Amino acid sequence: MTKQERADYIRKRLGQLYPEPPIPLDHTDAFTLLVAVLLSAQCTDVRVNQVTPALFKLGRTPAKLAAAPLDEIEAIVRPCGLGPQKARAIKELSRILTEEHGGEVPDSLEALERLPGVGHKTAQVVMAQAFGVPSFPVDTHIHRLAQRWALTDGKSVVQTERDLKRLFPEDSWNKLHLQIIYYGREHCPARGCDGTVCEICRTCFPKRKKAVETRKS
Repeated sequence: MTKQERADYIRKRLGQLYPEPPIPLDHTDAFTLLVAVLLSAQCTDVRVNQVTPALFKLGRTPAKLAAAPLDEIEAIVRPCGLGPQKARAIKELSRILTEEHGGEVPDSLEALERLPGVGHKTAQVVMAQAFGVPSFPVDTHIHRLAQRWALTDGKSVVQTERDLKRLFPEDSWNKLHLQIIYYGREHCPARGCDGTVCEICRTCFPKRKKAVETRKS
């Protein structure tokens, strides 16, 4: 298979396996999604979903979280790791949203990336899942799978994003990034498949005999 043929097969197969992939982080609007994605850095979605009910009981709007005591926010988000940094970021971005954006999450990638604790991937997730803007957020899981499937040379998540956007139609990006995440968790995890075990790896690389070494982003 050529690289494009692999990409076409992967998109078709993932569409069959996950026709309507749900957003894994529990949320009710763009703000609660933004906070949940921020908390998910170096943390599992399951843990985030366990933590956010208490956090959003403390404040479900930027104004309320901006007014909440920092120590209370930190105590709630501590199980997600990086508690002090995440708590400060949540409180400060809530203040900025309240004072500079009328209490609304901006639907601009550039404006999102200027918020404390919001990197490129987080901003892209919000753009894709809250506003429906075609985006291809690349986390470490997608980065790893793109390398295993030889869709990128794996130098960085930035390069992986560019490569994937070239290979897949724009109207598939928002759904596809979720489909890849679900497939990776269920069939091609870091320790469960070395590039020779799962269906997609075996189909795309039937002659592959050696494990695939993946580079960190």
